[in-house]
Amino acid sequence: MTSPEARERAVLEAVGERRERVNRAIPEELPIVRPERLYEASRYLLDAGGKRLRPTVLLTTGEALADVSPLSTPYRRFPGLDGRTIDLMAAAVSVEVIQSFTLIHDDIMDDDDLRRGVPAVHREYDVETAILAGDTLYSKAFEIMLETGAPPDRAVEALEVLATTCTRICEGQSLDVSFEARGEVTTEEYLEMIEQKTAVLYAASASLPAILMGADDETIEALSGYGLDVGRAFQIQDDVLDLTVPSEKLGKQRGSDLVEEKQTLITVHARQHGVDIEGLVDTEDVDRVTEGEIDDAVAELESAGSIEYANGMARTLADRGKDRLKVLPDNEARGLLEDLADYLIERGY
Repeated sequence: MTSPEARERAVLEAVGERRERVNRAIPEELPIVRPERLYEASRYLLDAGGKRLRPTVLLTTGEALADVSPLSTPYRRFPGLDGRTIDLMAAAVSVEVIQSFTLIHDDIMDDDDLRRGVPAVHREYDVETAILAGDTLYSKAFEIMLETGAPPDRAVEALEVLATTCTRICEGQSLDVSFEARGEVTTEEYLEMIEQKTAVLYAASASLPAILMGADDETIEALSGYGLDVGRAFQIQDDVLDLTVPSEKLGKQRGSDLVEEKQTLITVHARQHGVDIEGLVDTEDVDRVTEGEIDDAVAELESAGSIEYANGMARTLADRGKDRLKVLPDNEARGLLEDLADYLIERGY
């Protein structure tokens, strides 16, 4: 059995190698043209960095489907299952552009100051330019997806998946906002929200190469399910890490979700087990909460079994996602997708 440390090294190497290639492709697909300020703002977060996890899922899934060694085949001329070649890198850039669009608008809605260690787009430029930059990225993602060279029927199906994904992300964001005004949310409601807000883009990343390459419906559905399960596990683990990882590693105040009274699987479970969530910390100001207050809150959540419950749910979802990969050939790329599912719930910051 692979140790968590060895798995983390393998995943980080795989992500890093694909990230470099995606980073080189982004300026090709999204050049800075007139009006320069708009395109500079559109590229701002993309150029600031990011793990490129979703493009990694997409590119690695393509390699598993084609049964080729990882990084052995040019992504721009990638073999489909029918002998045609497609531009798999265009699809990878498209999903990363969608991710960046959602981050820009999230930061505006939350009035956040920082993203990826730099000022948020609406802080670096202005709110109006940030809104336009997000809208530009949204539309450009569809233009880029049309450049894959897939047959028309597959291209239309890929665009349909991308459009539905964007709609569901917005629906998930709306649910998340509505939860802030509610005192109680069920486990099912929370899982629905994170599926739409977070997991659907992982589902698209895993299923789009199958669509573009000409896989059958059973394979497409299984890969979409992998993305949904792994995406939800990723978000649940993020909720855990917000409470358990030191602030200096997180890059933000530990326990900020708790201070801001955001609904998470942990707080949903704790509330159902009699914990006074609103009374766990005395301040609503993230900048004023102390580490001692967060320590005491975490101890109470641990006593209620809520953090263990969230960890268990993330593990169950990741294992179910890995099981769905049986539709793929048993090869190195499939192993990387399995390792990625484990990494997303074992990772530190």
